Amino acid sequence: MSEEKNPSPALEAPAGDVTPLTLSLVGTLLARSRQSPRKRMLQKLHKSLDATAHRMFNAMQPGTYVMPHRHLDPAKDETVLVMAGSMLFIRFTDDGEIAEQILLQPGTETFGVDVAPHVYHTYVPLKPDTLVFECKTGPYAPESDKDVPDWAPREGTPEAEPYLLKLLKALAAKAEAEAEASRAERGDEPDQ
Repeated sequence: MSEEKNPSPALEAPAGDVTPLTLSLVGTLLARSRQSPRKRMLQKLHKSLDATAHRMFNAMQPGTYVMPHRHLDPAKDETVLVMAGSMLFIRFTDDGEIAEQILLQPGTETFGVDVAPHVYHTYVPLKPDTLVFECKTGPYAPESDKDVPDWAPREGTPEAEPYLLKLLKALAAKAEAEAEASRAERGDEPDQ
């Protein structure tokens, strides 16, 4: 791979009218995500930014920062299915509080989410080589694709990494509080 200063965040769609979805295709994508400074990489399947449906694989590594966002203007639904690895979906209130988190894993009861346009959300991969299939309404216009709230740092800024760490700590504290409440409800002794 060449040393690019701003490597592309996406691989172009394969040519042709039929694209076999192969282990080689996603294997290459996963390898590229490991080499990417962003710790993620897209493999587009749609042939044009103007396509009405955007389909893609997204390979992610732990530590990548997906800015909290929503797809409001124009309104776009988003569906994500986890194919490999493990990922948290996080829904936020309009003022940036964690409203909900959902663990997404293949082969389990909850392996994906379908998100309405008005919902602020992010994804946090928990395992190396997390692979998702994503489908979102097109067309794609970079200036309006994501509505990023003021409370969320932009990707690539000095504030992004501390924000991600703070988010992970808040999720861990919330999980511990829920576990403690569950133990108390059952009458279990606290952990020593």
